Amino acid sequence: MRPAIRGRRKPHAMTGIHRGRLAFALSLGILLALPAQAQEKPAGGALTGCVPALLPCRVYPLEGGDPPELDLDWLQPAGLPAAESDAMDGVPAPGQGALQQAAPDAPAATQTDGQPAMVKSGDAAGTGPQQTKRILGVMPNFRAVSAGAHPPPPTPKESFLLATQNSFDYSSFIFVGFTSALAEWTDTHTQLGQGMPGFGRYYWRGFADKTDGNYWVLFILPAVFHQDERYFTLGKGGFWKRCGYAASRVLITPNYQGHESFNISELLGRGIAQGISVAYYPGASQTAGAIASKYGYAILRDALTNVFREFWPDISAHVRHRHSVSPDSPAR
Repeated sequence: MRPAIRGRRKPHAMTGIHRGRLAFALSLGILLALPAQAQEKPAGGALTGCVPALLPCRVYPLEGGDPPELDLDWLQPAGLPAAESDAMDGVPAPGQGALQQAAPDAPAATQTDGQPAMVKSGDAAGTGPQQTKRILGVMPNFRAVSAGAHPPPPTPKESFLLATQNSFDYSSFIFVGFTSALAEWTDTHTQLGQGMPGFGRYYWRGFADKTDGNYWVLFILPAVFHQDERYFTLGKGGFWKRCGYAASRVLITPNYQGHESFNISELLGRGIAQGISVAYYPGASQTAGAIASKYGYAILRDALTNVFREFWPDISAHVRHRHSVSPDSPAR
């Protein structure tokens, strides 16, 4: 049997009540430290305006069965006067104040120059039905601009590419072939003959007419007179209003400043192309009346093409809408 050591005190057993009080004290300290986890650190590097993450407190040891005690004077946050500690109850939740301050400063969509929100001058995107690159999947529609769109003026390089696209697109060869066959069938120029040899003579002359006119109207003269020869869709108003607007674009076109101007590029360009054609068509058929007739036909063709361009987005949207309806949907 080991002899008892005098002076050694038997450890006091912790009762259930003592354990509960100790757990309550530790829980209180943790809850007081929680708000500091979301505290933002200001530019100065110090945490202010919130309870510090670590709250120093004194837990006295258990002696004689006494419960643990908390020194509540240590709960005062460092650097915060005692008079301001009671005001901490009104501090908003972390992040709430930042959201309330950021809300008034958030940018809002506004209207500029009567245009819808987020649509500004210089935007290439339009509103409503959009123009497509081709009409009926074949006819080139590269020069059409959707309603509500305000793209910047084309550069000379872009105008050159536009004229090239309209001249050498595969549909151009089909169109010239159709008009050449019609001219050969009606014997428009007797000196060119008939049959396949006559068709070939009509074909290269017709292709030269089309290509020559495109480069004068879409590239050379617009670069000289600073005019935009693209077609800007109106997209609103009655049928006749839109028809008149579209047909008048051969006479009126915007300049690089966005103001309407006399379309000298169209009218003069078609005239120059007809003048050049005198050099490769038979002289007997190049009377003043014949040249004027071809010139009027070219202007009328461009006007009718603009009218079709004006209504093409509506036609295309209507066709797509009909195809989007399921064929097996129940009839009403």
